[in-house]
Amino acid sequence: MKYQHEVIFCIVNAGFTDVVMDAAKEYGATGGTVIHARGTANKEAEKLFSIAVQPEKEIVMILVPAEIKDDILHAIYQKAGLKTPGQGIAFSMPVDAAVGIPAYDKNNK
Repeated sequence: MKYQHEVIFCIVNAGFTDVVMDAAKEYGATGGTVIHARGTANKEAEKLFSIAVQPEKEIVMILVPAEIKDDILHAIYQKAGLKTPGQGIAFSMPVDAAVGIPAYDKNNK
């Protein structure tokens, strides 16, 4: 089954959602939803400092046409990936149905 839409999830350090959205918008994304979250601490860091570390995270969800998903994932990786201050990871999942989404025209991003 070929899906028309994909949802991209990007988990980044708090404060880097604009970097993610700017990268996604360069390739046709129109918007996203941010969820505030916290990461699980590295057990070695907890032992070393004798404190509970709970880094603040944000999850950006972006619903996009399947045809532009790969370009957006690559852009996010370049701007907010693990080797950047955002320390982001991103992945996508197929969406089998969606409503309320304006039509996407790849010639008029």
